[in-house]
Amino acid sequence: MNSSSSSSSHTHYSTSSSDTDTPPSCSAAVCRALRLIQSEDLSLKIEAAKEIRRLTKTSQRCRRQLADAVKPLVCMLRGGDDDSAELNESALSALLNLAVKDEKLVLYLKVKMDGDSVSLSLTFKIRFSLDSYSFLCKIYAVLIGGDGSSLIHRNKISIVEAGALEPIISFLKSQNSILREYATASLLTLSASTINKPVISATGAIPLLVDILRNGNSQAKVDSVMALSNLSTHSNNLDIMLKTNPIPSIVSLLKTCKKSSKIAEKCCALIESLVCFHEGRTVLTSEQGGILAVVEVLENGSLQSREYAVGALLTLCQSDRFKYREPILGEGVIPGLLELTVQGTPKSQSRAQALLRLLRNATYPRSELQPDTLENIVCNIISQIDADEQSGKAKKMLAEMVQVSMEQSLRQLQQRALVCTPTPNDLPISSCTSEVSSK
Repeated sequence: MNSSSSSSSHTHYSTSSSDTDTPPSCSAAVCRALRLIQSEDLSLKIEAAKEIRRLTKTSQRCRRQLADAVKPLVCMLRGGDDDSAELNESALSALLNLAVKDEKLVLYLKVKMDGDSVSLSLTFKIRFSLDSYSFLCKIYAVLIGGDGSSLIHRNKISIVEAGALEPIISFLKSQNSILREYATASLLTLSASTINKPVISATGAIPLLVDILRNGNSQAKVDSVMALSNLSTHSNNLDIMLKTNPIPSIVSLLKTCKKSSKIAEKCCALIESLVCFHEGRTVLTSEQGGILAVVEVLENGSLQSREYAVGALLTLCQSDRFKYREPILGEGVIPGLLELTVQGTPKSQSRAQALLRLLRNATYPRSELQPDTLENIVCNIISQIDADEQSGKAKKMLAEMVQVSMEQSLRQLQQRALVCTPTPNDLPISSCTSEVSSK
């Protein structure tokens, strides 16, 4: 970080929410594991790797204390072969545990001291969900005037820098299903680091992950789609994914998983990204049940999943309204969209309203006296739906939506009336002219 003053100093402060998270001198078990992993005896190395796996399974402290074991563990992987199943599995599982939840948050701040600009970096050990990370950084920037922030994945980065990717990629091609599963899980974990993403994609991991998604066991499929979702946020990786035709496998997984699950969220995130391309849109709509699977998530998914789902459908309709309008309407999307306009995230609500407007058949005449409200748009769509069951459900949802909207408006009016209601001392001078009758 550059300082605005020619005279500057850098100070590093480390803070933690409890003393128990500050590593004291290494425990006996940690010291023994670090000693054994350096041994020339292969059996002792395997024993050490298994002990590291055990120690780091739930302890963030041990993950930090055992960071020096990363290089010896990677050397075990690079020195083994397909016949060294126990050695590879023990080393890889130990590295996997070392890489989990290894994050630290660094916040940067500039302050003036005696006319000089001093740059401070505050380091926090993560004790919150990573989903809250961006929210925390925004608060920090607004309240403190922060100069930036970064989330450092310590062990994840050191594992890749030590050369672990080459053997991990080779394990994805192994005939050993356990080794393939461990390798897939490792890429899922390592790809969470922004620094690692371009390095992983450069190794040719994406086609292999898609192959795992297509042919792997159930757990490997889940890990592969989540790893692909992580990698999809890096530029150019979507082009690589499209060449491997992943959408049929993503749709297949989406059909079978629970629609409110994290798996469904990652599947829909990938689909939303891939349908930005013509090839992605063509494959999704030609895949049997492809649009229906997205609609089901729109109806029953988590808030984030529904946001991705409506985003994917909106992208389809925006790219070619006349081509995709009927396929989307034919899967019964209206009830879910109506619900999203009231109960979704702010982004979901705006996307749902935009999609409803696109789904309206604009070729039908509309009276100039009829306002272009959401209710009228939906009524226009419902009048063109042939299926009685879907039409009835949509009308019921519309009535409920209008009811909720009226209740929200009434609450706002009541709150406004309370604010405007004069006190006894103010009665001679009334500043409020509106009234709300209460029943």
